[in-house]
Amino acid sequence: MSAPSRDQVRVIQWATGGVGRAAIEAVLSHPELTLVGCWVHSSAKDGLDVGDLLEGRSSGPVGVRATTDKEAIYATDADVVVYSPLVPDESEVVALLRSGKDVVTPVGWIYPDPARTEAIRAACEAGGSTLHGTGIHPGGITERFPLMVSAVSARVTHVRAEEFSDIRTYGAPDVVRHVMGFGATPEEALASPMASLLGGGFRSSVRMIVAEMGFDADPKIETIQEVAVATAPIDSPIGPIEPGLVAARRFHWRASVDGVPVVIATVNWLMGEEHLDPAWDFGPEGERFEIEVTGDPSVSLTIKGLQPESVEAGLVRNPGIVSTANHCVSAIPYVHAAGPGIKTYLDLPLIAGRAAPHLTAGR
Repeated sequence: MSAPSRDQVRVIQWATGGVGRAAIEAVLSHPELTLVGCWVHSSAKDGLDVGDLLEGRSSGPVGVRATTDKEAIYATDADVVVYSPLVPDESEVVALLRSGKDVVTPVGWIYPDPARTEAIRAACEAGGSTLHGTGIHPGGITERFPLMVSAVSARVTHVRAEEFSDIRTYGAPDVVRHVMGFGATPEEALASPMASLLGGGFRSSVRMIVAEMGFDADPKIETIQEVAVATAPIDSPIGPIEPGLVAARRFHWRASVDGVPVVIATVNWLMGEEHLDPAWDFGPEGERFEIEVTGDPSVSLTIKGLQPESVEAGLVRNPGIVSTANHCVSAIPYVHAAGPGIKTYLDLPLIAGRAAPHLTAGR
């Protein structure tokens, strides 16, 4: 595969939630990328300079105006779209790919089932375009990084990727309450769409590890949900979590061989560590991501820095959201240099970030 072109890659940002705004900032600082368009859902943002959408940005106008007009975006002369809505719409992705634009996204297609991607593959062929699914968890810590770490071990028997996060730092209160199910009864939370929304990505991640490492696993990926409830009122950005209502959630996605788990991805989301039943906590290492490969030798990796230092800091700028956006933007030159089709981490070369602008040859 050829190295990424050093010519400027023209980028469109699709949606400007937390990930979208962070992606715009990453594109503006990337030496090989130029922002040329931006789609927004809200009519209040329509026509605004993109710089006005970036909270705390002090460098003034960007010179690109946001639009709610999808057809205008499809017609824009651009190379790549960072597609980051809350919930993906395959018809939008198909239209973007058919228009000749590559798509990098944190909302799906990390390791898609070929039987369910006929329309996507046809759009890639028609547009000569590429689709790449990425992210952090899933989309990096769940499969890309465990596979890299596994290379130093032999006779692997188990792979684990796990997140421990204080969900109070996630600045989307409607999602936390109405989609994730925090503040609901246990029955309501367990019936919420969260497991289904998360499951597509995490099951794909588990399947990627199973397939690449050669585990003879049961094709059915097991999904397990657990909840903990408040034992006393817990202050949170969505209001007090009252006793008996959900204040912590765990999700597990597990692949097994002959009933024995071999690959597992787990999410631990807590409204802090106090007043929980069961009495879950983050453990002595605090918030983090963990990767563990059991083999010869066994290897473990703890990743810090992707959770904010405090709830207040996370509501201003959450490193997990920023890193998700950065992972998308860092992939752009490599995806644009790839041939048409759906490209996973297994199809692309090593993806790297770029030096700060003041430290590059063009400073």
